[in-house]
Amino acid sequence: MQVVIFDMDGTLIDSQHDITTSINHVRQAHHGLGPLLSEFVVEAINRHQRNLPKLFYGTDLYHDRDKLLFEEHYHEQCVQNPRLYDGVRTLLEKLEEEDIRLAVATNAPSKFARRMLTHLGVAERFTWIIGADMVENPKPDREMLHQILQGFGFEHGRDSAWMIGDNSKDMEAAVNAGISGVFVTWGFSIEGEGDHVIDDPKRLLEIISANRK
Repeated sequence: MQVVIFDMDGTLIDSQHDITTSINHVRQAHHGLGPLLSEFVVEAINRHQRNLPKLFYGTDLYHDRDKLLFEEHYHEQCVQNPRLYDGVRTLLEKLEEEDIRLAVATNAPSKFARRMLTHLGVAERFTWIIGADMVENPKPDREMLHQILQGFGFEHGRDSAWMIGDNSKDMEAAVNAGISGVFVTWGFSIEGEGDHVIDDPKRLLEIISANRK
């Protein structure tokens, strides 16, 4: 058995415009702050060490009212502009044709992940869509990946698995789960480290094919 686990934002989906729009809505409505650029938002999200409430809203901790307003706004906003990265739809189709098990492990809430993937017509390709709200410890902890692998009946030494992502938390989660990490440079981060680093979805097919030989 072969299993491929994808991060969502910045790996499968370019969602930066909608995330930024909802953050800026909260900034203006609750804090009277001007808009942030999407480039700053995605760079902040992908930092290994960061205080997002401070970076986005100027507060040391998330206030409940900020979280609530963001989620209310993002529920509608998240399906306005997302797009699959070039080549991703074809990649998913080919992986499914090869009988490779597919899942999503995202630190976003699962309700938004499923809504966006459904909107883009690919949700049904994933056996599991696990969000941060479904585990006690999100990435880089292994819990999310471990839950998926257990669900598939995965056995180390017999089966193969890859975590595909665009930031260090994805790669650390892969290490913590004892599987291979594949860093993609077409999304939110243009450079990074992993067991493999790829700049085109077709390269993942080559990596998996080589594993079978």
